Amino acid sequence: MSLRVEPHYFDLGPEGRRSLVDRVLADRLERARRLAVELSAAWGSWGPTMTPDAGRVAFVSDRSGSPQLWVQDVVLDGPLPEAVPLRFTDDPVVSVSWSADSAWLACAVATGGGVRTQVWVVRPDGTDARLVAGSSTQHAELGPWTRSGHRVIVTLPAEAAGEPTRAFLADPATGSLEALAEGDLIHVLDLSAYERMLVLRDGPRGHEFCVVVDRERDEEHPLMPHPARGATDRAIIRPAPAGSGHPGMAYFVTEVGLPRRQLVSLAIDPDDWSRAPEVLAVREDAELEALDADDAGRRLLLVWNVAGRSELELYDTVERVFTPITGLPGAVATSPVLSRDGESVVLAVEGPQRPRELWHLEVATLGWTRVTDVPELPGTGLVEPSLERYEGLDGLEITGWLYRATGSGAATGGRRAAMLHLHGGPESQERPVFSAQHQAMAAAGISVLAPNVRGSSGFGREFGHADDVHGRQGAFDDVTASARHLVEIGVAEEGRLAVAGRSYGGYLTLCGLAFTPEVFAAGVDVCGMSDLLAFYEETEPWIAEAAVTKYGDPVADRALLEAISPLNAADRIRSPLLVVHGELDTNVPVGEARRIVARLEQLGREVEYLELPGEGHEYRRAESRRTLVDAMLRFLAPRLLGSAEAGSRRHSR
Repeated sequence: MSLRVEPHYFDLGPEGRRSLVDRVLADRLERARRLAVELSAAWGSWGPTMTPDAGRVAFVSDRSGSPQLWVQDVVLDGPLPEAVPLRFTDDPVVSVSWSADSAWLACAVATGGGVRTQVWVVRPDGTDARLVAGSSTQHAELGPWTRSGHRVIVTLPAEAAGEPTRAFLADPATGSLEALAEGDLIHVLDLSAYERMLVLRDGPRGHEFCVVVDRERDEEHPLMPHPARGATDRAIIRPAPAGSGHPGMAYFVTEVGLPRRQLVSLAIDPDDWSRAPEVLAVREDAELEALDADDAGRRLLLVWNVAGRSELELYDTVERVFTPITGLPGAVATSPVLSRDGESVVLAVEGPQRPRELWHLEVATLGWTRVTDVPELPGTGLVEPSLERYEGLDGLEITGWLYRATGSGAATGGRRAAMLHLHGGPESQERPVFSAQHQAMAAAGISVLAPNVRGSSGFGREFGHADDVHGRQGAFDDVTASARHLVEIGVAEEGRLAVAGRSYGGYLTLCGLAFTPEVFAAGVDVCGMSDLLAFYEETEPWIAEAAVTKYGDPVADRALLEAISPLNAADRIRSPLLVVHGELDTNVPVGEARRIVARLEQLGREVEYLELPGEGHEYRRAESRRTLVDAMLRFLAPRLLGSAEAGSRRHSR
């Protein structure tokens, strides 16, 4: 007969037992902090663009600590070639696009690390770098290259309310700009081969629409009926399939008249615009999130979002046949590129245990080959999250990814702690991607549930619009339901549950603490809004104009916005709060953080503030991400895993 004894409880009195558990927790926290350092430094590669022959790839990578431009050969048989950095700026590179003639690379660069971007061009050997548009005060957006590759599209959003957004054709050799289009919130999505037809997207969030502009006749034609409920936000134009009887075809992603985003086409004929759109691909279980095509328009690449995971297909527009692509080497695929001849695909792939890396698909064989090098990762096992399904307070199904704390209950003294983490947007989506933050929390003994509350993308048109304006309470209730789910399934106990989030998720965090103060023991607000009226006054003009359909009009809906601004209910916040913000954030301006911190300090509440220098709305530098995760660990671990008596005192304060 054997006797099993938990070593930390053997022959110890209450104080000795508590002291030993606290030492174990301290050791565990230190290990989690070291893991956070390692994972924050685990660089990735993303945003690929290829030469026409698919022999070279340019991409963005933060392997140097900050996102920069890299170029390397694509080698499918043999050792990986060395990637070469093209360093023409100290600011983070956001995206890159290779010209059709292979002569230039165009890059979007985060000005000073902030929200506004500049457009640069540079030769593939790193010479002739030139600033084309943008400055510290003027935001410039990078658009597509023309089919000839001689010019690239640059868009300049309005600098003040009431001004138009303007798009230009930029000459990379001279920097000259030729006016192309003008509108409210326009983005140029594509140009036809001879630049006669232009595809434009316009409209506020959730209500985007696309039109084809005939530049020769100065006419515009909508791809789908407008106005309508839902959005059309991705579109390309290509030659029509042989034998179709018309010269061009637009392929686009839309939810107008459909329950989810699907693939639709429309014949393009300058002399006959009478044809109706045709739905080409429908899935009841997925939304189409990415689309690309070869130059001939014969082959399309589709990326479907299936409850957060990616699935790929190829579509032959002549034979009208779909070919599933199996063996995706990761959970989530982003920024897919189909080569001009349709024979190669390069995309970024990641998962909970692997940061973003580039992979190549050979279309003829459907064989995968890794293109870029990958960093060394810690030898300890990382958590693979499970997909949770549960009901909101009104019965609506909610999903979330659950990262269960590692180790036995004895390692945390039997204390069951958890953190809700709320994504931004709200049109974004929580997916099973690489997260140093979630992994470090789990390693510290704090489980993480990352839910997709109503308003998230990936779950259909009605779910995405369920939180619009007067539906905001539904999103608040989904946060409460997510907390309840963690308690009901035994992952967390009351008094040991925190809420955290970034951007809109930071706003929901503050709302959870203010409007349901009895639910959460602590909170972490990362670049969230605290006063929606001040947000409208201080954010970038084009961001404010686009946000009205999602949050409400600052004039017509003023009373609503005041009522749901957590700053106005700060006196109800009782739990400790950590606030984090980037000093250069002009999306959610830094005043949103400073105001809530000042108010809570005036009220005598427990609040800490971390302002990250040189960062905007996205924290692109590895050092900043490490600082953030470490601050969250140090703030939450003692408050969620400390003694029950301390937790009770904090909760009832």
